Amino acid sequence: MISSLGSSLSAELCAQIKRFGYAASQKIRIYGEEFEVLSDPFPNDDGIAIEVRSKKTALARTLQLPATIIPRGMQRPARSA
Repeated sequence: MISSLGSSLSAELCAQIKRFGYAASQKIRIYGEEFEVLSDPFPNDDGIAIEVRSKKTALARTLQLPATIIPRGMQRPARSA
């Protein structure tokens, strides 16, 4: 279950990543490949993802964004054991 604090943090985080250029209708180069972005960023498993279409293969897929794109201070705190 996602708390309201967690969902508002996720929404703010996704909005900030979108301002970085990871938004629908943009073209990006990441992981050594060029993609057309099909969706705005959204929470996915342990991070943030976007729907993309590869320029090389024309296949659409969900792409997990690397943690280095997530602004400092907005990353989820590490879980303690």
